[in-house]
Amino acid sequence: METNDALFPALLKPAWHDLPGSVRAMHGATPRILARGKADVEGDGNVMLRTLRWLLKLPPPGPEQALELCIERQGHREIWTRRFARGQMQSTLRHDATATHLWEQLGAVTLRFTLRPDADGVAWQLNGARVLGIPVPRSWLGTVHSHSGERDGRYAFTVDTRLPWLGRLVAYRGWLEIVTDD
Repeated sequence: METNDALFPALLKPAWHDLPGSVRAMHGATPRILARGKADVEGDGNVMLRTLRWLLKLPPPGPEQALELCIERQGHREIWTRRFARGQMQSTLRHDATATHLWEQLGAVTLRFTLRPDADGVAWQLNGARVLGIPVPRSWLGTVHSHSGERDGRYAFTVDTRLPWLGRLVAYRGWLEIVTDD
């Protein structure tokens, strides 16, 4: 696959070339990536949030969980399988017809992001969602802070999702290194 045909280079256009090397390696055109690392996972403990995490197959809280990420690319579509020490979550990423938004489908929920390159990597700005194909009012989405970057020469990430009235659904941050052994 050509780099220009890959999902993230198509969305980030010229800014793609200014990203740190580990970010370009993780989000480039290689058909299959396997990466391993660690992540700290947090989430509030109320029953509603625990149930939502379970329904969406989000990882349960726990410090320094082993993490494996497999990205399989098929044109402008990527399947991400994240295996945390305490659970697995899978999502499918693609872009819209105009290549301006990134869509991530996680079970019955589809999130729409705008990718914003910055000095350290890429901020993922949530600006829409659908549940079972039905648009969700923006006020129901709460806040999602998501960033992919580089720290100490390694791919680093942070995700923090908070829902109105309920609290922190999930937050995870950590690092990954691409490995060659399957």
